[in-house]
Amino acid sequence: MVRDPLADDDAPDTEAVLEALHDDDCRAILAELDEPRTARELLDRCDIPRSTLYRKVDLLSEATLIREGTEISDDGSHASRYHVDFEEVIITREESSLNAEIERPARRADERLAELWSEVQKEL
Repeated sequence: MVRDPLADDDAPDTEAVLEALHDDDCRAILAELDEPRTARELLDRCDIPRSTLYRKVDLLSEATLIREGTEISDDGSHASRYHVDFEEVIITREESSLNAEIERPARRADERLAELWSEVQKEL
C-alpha cells in the first residue's frame, strides 16, 4: 500500500489496525522495531518464516503502523528499512462501531523528502 509521504495523517482502517495488533507475529515485528530494520534483520531477530514476515509487514503497512523507507548503500544496492510509524493507537467506540486513531511522531522535512523520493523510486 502506497501512502502519501507528505500527508501529515493517514486515516487508518480500523479493521486493519485491530487485525495487525491482534496478530502475534505482527506484535513480534513491532517489538523488534525499536530502531529501523531491514527484512533480513527482522528475519534474524524474529522466529518467523520469510514468506510470513513479508505478509505481516504488508499487514502492518496497510494498518499504517509501520512505514517503509529505502536505504541506498555505497555500492548502489537498495534495501528497504521498516520504521514504526506510531506513538499511540487509540480505539474508541462510537455508537455501534469502533474507530482507530493513530498518534504519529513528528517528521522532519528531510525525512518527509526521503520518503517522497522513496515512493518516486518505486514508480521508476
